[in-house]
Amino acid sequence: MSVLTFKGGVHPFDGKAMSKDTPIEELKPGKELAFMLSQHIGAPAVPLVAKGDRVLMGQKIAEGQAFISANIHSSVSGTVKSIEPRITATGMKVNAIIVENDGMYEAVEAEPQTKRIDELKPDEIRALVKEAGVVGMGGAGFPTHVKLSPKNEGDIDTIIVNAAECEPYLTSDYRRILEETDKLINGLKVVLQVFPKATGHIAVEDNKPDAIRLLKEKTQKEARIVVDTLKTKYPQGGERCLIYAVTKRKINSSMLPADVNCVVNNIDTVYAIYDAVENRRPLTERIVTVTGDAINNPQNFRVPIGTNLAELVDAAGGFKSEPEKLISGGPMMGIALYDLNIPVTKGTSALLCFTRDEVRENEPSNCINCGRCVSVCPGRIMPARLSVLAEHGDKEGFQALNGMECCECGCCSYICPAKRNLTQAIKSMRKEILADRRKK
Repeated sequence: MSVLTFKGGVHPFDGKAMSKDTPIEELKPGKELAFMLSQHIGAPAVPLVAKGDRVLMGQKIAEGQAFISANIHSSVSGTVKSIEPRITATGMKVNAIIVENDGMYEAVEAEPQTKRIDELKPDEIRALVKEAGVVGMGGAGFPTHVKLSPKNEGDIDTIIVNAAECEPYLTSDYRRILEETDKLINGLKVVLQVFPKATGHIAVEDNKPDAIRLLKEKTQKEARIVVDTLKTKYPQGGERCLIYAVTKRKINSSMLPADVNCVVNNIDTVYAIYDAVENRRPLTERIVTVTGDAINNPQNFRVPIGTNLAELVDAAGGFKSEPEKLISGGPMMGIALYDLNIPVTKGTSALLCFTRDEVRENEPSNCINCGRCVSVCPGRIMPARLSVLAEHGDKEGFQALNGMECCECGCCSYICPAKRNLTQAIKSMRKEILADRRKK
């Protein structure tokens, strides 16, 4: 059996045993939900409701009116309390529609279906995906209808379903594969209908042998679908690394997957595409892993968008002891939290709760020029030198050494024996340079 991979990468402790065997559990939301108007890449959605309005479950409450934006739908029925700024996981304030849940869960009537899925044209599928507010749910949040509309549509020959789930501790994609296999495969078939010349690849790391067996069994009669086995290594699920592993095609920071005739979608995104097209159901929920050694009962929950993170902790049995570290997402690329009063968005994959803050315990020291950061870097750049340029504000030198090719995966910081904050320095410089480019 061929095991596909890329150059570089690291092997952190995966921590998946805590939650991988816990079936997905439905989580009912609390009395108040906050729907961020910016939970995707691109322009914020524009509210379609006002304070005092009653909304239904599945109702579109904000519309993405720019080319790169996404619709937002209510995951409950209730009354709009306000439209006000709320804190995001990044610490920024974003306007949000606050809905008081009435507990009745009255839903809007589904749009009648006049055609079978196999009768839908590509533009009709894109329209349904756009209306449902589907975005990339692996963290990036790129509007999916835009991703399904590349300029070189006729050249797309590879659709990759990112089922690697290479971030430690996360198991939501794994549970989705085991529990909703047919819907995932049908979602991929919908995407293949948009790109009739393409082959679908479901790419899974080899630490999930049962998932690989199940997918191969379910797709053995599907001529256009292949299940690829990936080597278990971080960041195997990174877009550039994944494309190289599956196709041996290379892309850089100035390219899109479509430039090498590929389209890549996360497991949850493919499921949401299926739900939008088959059931005419908007994206109002997602699977979230709640885990870590500070959590009593690590679990995977099906969570309505807008639910407060603190409610996820309660549903998982609360804390064993007061955590030192809270992370939204995975430990390698996730965001450290200082508060749990933050709503679940379309891009919230996990809530990690740890009794120790290992990063804070490590005191950075001088670089010893060992070169380990270079050996593990999937972007094949020199993190140690780039971090020094970043610390000195040398934007010209930073770009000359290809600093913009960093994918911010964190491998260099993880492997560094001097415990230097390489990724943080490089990430900050990249943000400054991108801001400068936008101003110009």
